[in-house]
Amino acid sequence: MNAVIPSPTEQAAQGGAGSLAAAGPWRVRADHSLSEVADTVRALLTPHLGTRLLPDGAPREHSSEIVLALDATGVPLARTVGVAPSGTAEPADEAYALTVGADGITCRARTPEGVFRAATSAAQLLLTTPPDGAIEALQLRDAPHYAWRGLMIDPARSFVTPDEVRRVIDLAALYKLNVLHLHLTDNEGWRLALPSLPALTAGPDAPQTTADASGTPDFYSAQEYRDLQAYAARRFVTIVPEIDLPGHCAALRAALPDLPPAPAPEGLADRFPFVPPLDLADAATHSAVSAVLADVCALTDGPFVHIGCDEAVGITADAFKVAVHELRNVTRKFGKRPVAWQESSRAGSGPEDIAQFWVDVPMMDLPDSAEELAARPELAASGMTMEIASALRTFFAPSDHDVERVLAGGGRLLLSPQSHLYLDRRYSAEVTPAAQAEAAARLGFPHYLPRDVRHTASWDPASHGIPDESVAGVEATLFGETLRGIDDLTTLLLPRLGSVAETAWSGLPPLWAEYRGRIARHAPLWRERGLVHFAAEDVPWA
Repeated sequence: MNAVIPSPTEQAAQGGAGSLAAAGPWRVRADHSLSEVADTVRALLTPHLGTRLLPDGAPREHSSEIVLALDATGVPLARTVGVAPSGTAEPADEAYALTVGADGITCRARTPEGVFRAATSAAQLLLTTPPDGAIEALQLRDAPHYAWRGLMIDPARSFVTPDEVRRVIDLAALYKLNVLHLHLTDNEGWRLALPSLPALTAGPDAPQTTADASGTPDFYSAQEYRDLQAYAARRFVTIVPEIDLPGHCAALRAALPDLPPAPAPEGLADRFPFVPPLDLADAATHSAVSAVLADVCALTDGPFVHIGCDEAVGITADAFKVAVHELRNVTRKFGKRPVAWQESSRAGSGPEDIAQFWVDVPMMDLPDSAEELAARPELAASGMTMEIASALRTFFAPSDHDVERVLAGGGRLLLSPQSHLYLDRRYSAEVTPAAQAEAAARLGFPHYLPRDVRHTASWDPASHGIPDESVAGVEATLFGETLRGIDDLTTLLLPRLGSVAETAWSGLPPLWAEYRGRIARHAPLWRERGLVHFAAEDVPWA
């Protein structure tokens, strides 16, 4: 059985056709209309094949080929649902067909995007086969279920350098994800330089620190952000920036300290500390936020800008509604479609709104009693008390009805349930190898129950009872509170990203008994790309 992830819906062995030697040398061939796709495929293969990958124009003799072709022969019909990250009315046609023969692998599709998806399957077939092995002759046919298949990373809390973002983009593309959501702002930092407010990322009082002793800034310049978007686009990945407002705004307040707090519920400030959310009814605040969003929209090539709207602790319901309405209106004024976390539904929801579903009270893993809290020492160590648990349960109680609000208004839901798709969850001790015990104890949000790899792979989008026509897509998230660098990020990401990608593509969870064998064969691929993974003991690593 091949190790392609996501697993194609149609697979057929070519009996009597022999097999294809993996040793190579290899070349990528395409006609002129696909030359940029061919260049990108070569770039993805280079870290693995080295001199076994021949340059464009090399002689064809004695080499195997990956052939890229705009050809609908054998390509299935696409029946994709959800919101297209490109912003088009209909999702892109990403359906493809792939044939392995004695001389190489042929990738066919109706569109360049479909050809690229086929090429990533070809790359996986090749890269999960030992160099002295052979790829069986077969035919694959496939098309995605969900149009939006995303990953969110969190440079705001743990900066990810431009080169590291490129490595994440490559990884996402190899697994047919097509959105990279960048959580660019939060209390801990502001990571995008903006022409209208240089104080956000410049000067000694800016809400950021240097990334290392060399003084390298830990934010993206406008040009770096543009370059990242262009790099992603060549891999058919859309970057969606997030400017998290009206809460999570300490970094903005550090640059603009005179902005007034939003009206707060009576008595809250005396019980729990919080950064006051922004008051979008205030003229100066509205002007500053408008300038920020104008710059972000102008710098963003894609059609979407994420406006946050989550966990706005310390704002009245009426002030929150004003904030959400104004954030949506300003974003639309500057030509982008807003995406927001599910709490935005409390300000109303219409057919054009996309709400990212991430939480309800049951999935928060809160202790119900002092005895339960005592039985979970990791919670006590993180500062959890029964008073805090009770306050969190009260604060998040409205989340139990956010999905209903979105559906009632005709909006779309982007599925990111904390229970399974928040990849900043600790690995359970039962699957932790001794060599990674320190990382397992350190990485991941301490309030979440630790889980094994199988838990993530078990998630079924249908379990939430949301009709397909109301789903925008699927997106995993990885917040950065406990990360110290790219190795930590990929340790939490891998191997769990594979099952997320498969479920987002197929619409169904993989069958664990066979999936665990496929993901095990991807460890050499990650190592060759210099990506650290978690060697969980519920996966039979080769």
